[in-house]
Amino acid sequence: MLDPLIRVKEAHFKGLISDEVYNLILKRFPIVVKGIDRIEKASSILYPLAYVEPSIIISTPNPNSYEFGILFARTIPLLSEDRFNVVIQISAPLIAFGLKGTIHAILAHEFLHYLELIRKISKMNLVSDEITGNLFESVYADEMRLFEPKAVFKDRTLLNHITTRFPSGFRDYKLEEKVIKFWIEKNLPKINISLDTNTVKLSAESLSKINLDPIFLQKIEFLEQKSHNLHKKKLY
Repeated sequence: MLDPLIRVKEAHFKGLISDEVYNLILKRFPIVVKGIDRIEKASSILYPLAYVEPSIIISTPNPNSYEFGILFARTIPLLSEDRFNVVIQISAPLIAFGLKGTIHAILAHEFLHYLELIRKISKMNLVSDEITGNLFESVYADEMRLFEPKAVFKDRTLLNHITTRFPSGFRDYKLEEKVIKFWIEKNLPKINISLDTNTVKLSAESLSKINLDPIFLQKIEFLEQKSHNLHKKKLY
């Protein structure tokens, strides 16, 4: 198994993050482990591979814009010639400054992205993804795609964390203020990306080579139907 903190340890060794920040991440990392265990128990599905990125991810609509959003985690598909994996990238500042409920909610949110990604791949429906023009539109499209949390998780407290922190896209102003003050303004590592680089594009040929577990796909279909039924209840 890959050490999920390997990149954080490398950044600390290179002097990119201080001893204080490094020790804080190590101290609070068990919150992530407990969150993943909790999600697996609540969904009866294994969490994908996850690792901690020792940078904050900054997303902007375009290079000349002053508007930006902070991405605390991302779901990334990795496709080689004979293997397909999904990796959850968790930003170190989330672990360092996020509340336990916030960390668990974001981990659960990315897990829903993972399920959606597998669903699209199974239906050969991931040749191109939507690209939106600003952060608000991106949040809206994100919410419209995801599985209904109540269809996936059997954990009332976890569901409460998700619905409280993701009413219409994730925003935690106190966490963002801490990250800006104690990470960005201290010139700790950051990665700038544009919104269109945070979308997934796989060719039809690549999709055709992916082999997925049939039992897992049955679970996905079951959860998709449950989500569909819950969406209908909301509409009527």
